Amino acid sequence: MKTDLIYGVEDRPPFKDALFAALQHLLAIFVAIITPPLIIASALKLDVEKTSFLVSMSLFASGVSTFIQCRRFGAIGAKLLCIQGTSFSFIGPIIATGLVGGLPLIFGSCMAAAPIEMIVSRTFKYLRNIITPLVSGIVVLLIGLSLIKVGIVSCGGGYAAMDNGTFATWENLSIAGLVLLSVLFFNRCRNKYLRMSSIVLGLCLGYALAFALGKVDMSSLNVEMLMSFNIPQPFKYGVDFNVSSFIAIGLVYLITAIEATGDVTANSMISGLPIEGDSYLKRVSGGVMADGFNSFLAGVFNSFPNSIFAQNNGIIQLTGVASRYVGYYIAAMLVLLGLFPIVGAVFSLMPDPVLGGATLLMFGTVAAAGIRIVSSQEIGRKETLVLAVSLSLGLGVELMPDVLQQTPEAIRSIFSSGITTGGLTAIIANIVIRVKE
Repeated sequence: MKTDLIYGVEDRPPFKDALFAALQHLLAIFVAIITPPLIIASALKLDVEKTSFLVSMSLFASGVSTFIQCRRFGAIGAKLLCIQGTSFSFIGPIIATGLVGGLPLIFGSCMAAAPIEMIVSRTFKYLRNIITPLVSGIVVLLIGLSLIKVGIVSCGGGYAAMDNGTFATWENLSIAGLVLLSVLFFNRCRNKYLRMSSIVLGLCLGYALAFALGKVDMSSLNVEMLMSFNIPQPFKYGVDFNVSSFIAIGLVYLITAIEATGDVTANSMISGLPIEGDSYLKRVSGGVMADGFNSFLAGVFNSFPNSIFAQNNGIIQLTGVASRYVGYYIAAMLVLLGLFPIVGAVFSLMPDPVLGGATLLMFGTVAAAGIRIVSSQEIGRKETLVLAVSLSLGLGVELMPDVLQQTPEAIRSIFSSGITTGGLTAIIANIVIRVKE
């Protein structure tokens, strides 16, 4: 297949070229990797030390996961320049799980449900008849819409500000507004480097304003913590399990398997490789298998589920470098960043409004991606009904969770997430509803 690539998948670029390409990928993914642990830690009101460790382990796990995807071990890995990072899709169910059983239940449930995606990697040809683009589009849309609430809470100052009466002060909203406008401004620039670093630049400006307004609390930092070295400790916070959390998180694994299929297909196409035949099926199957295996591994090392980052496909097009060996450099950088607590500490001190301004836009783009997937399908009467009932129930539970207060605890735990409720509804409705045109 003819491409405009400078370096193909199996080419080995010189050190300078590989390092430059790797840095651009790192710039595109760094904020996306650390954002989920920061949001989850804020919702669970964890202290700075725990937050910092979760951020560090997210970077470490992403580095290990990226190496596995690029290198391929047996049936695990796509053997492409596939970058993995902490997934946004799981934030809602993870927060709901954490409020019930804390970090042990989160890690236990994520690890227990990870094999679902590994099984799907072997059977996705059949499941694609059930989880159609319409269903996956609805779930992606629900993920984005559900997370927008999380972003707005952060813009106002976070859950801690709700408790102490400082929520939605003009300082908080000004900081969030500056970040949001900065990201939009840099994103529309013609300069590719400004565009690629728009989120980083927006966060830096917001951080500077927050510091000037006295919103950055440095008192919780100590020299010993900053100068130490993070040693990854398997099961540091323990593991726990319950069926309700397993079902809620398992459904998201089912959807991320479909997303990963699309990401590997797009990556193959951009990299000039065939998107049909045995070699293609091997790449897709290996990529989805690694998605599940790496998420299990992330749980072992006190991090959250990983998924393939679609934005890196754009970087491959931009740089013309599809070499999977560049992934080794990216993996090494992520692992090194994860081993130094100072990286996690700096970001764990980031005030909620700074993060909120950036995440609000990120979550909006997730919802927009869902709309794009849905609109790419032919929308007839059946599709309209599936869309209507899924969004009604999913958003209904998300906007008014008290509607489930009279139900048994097990039911409440499973369906308290709009993503789970709407996703299950979409799958069932898509199978059950039959319309004679």
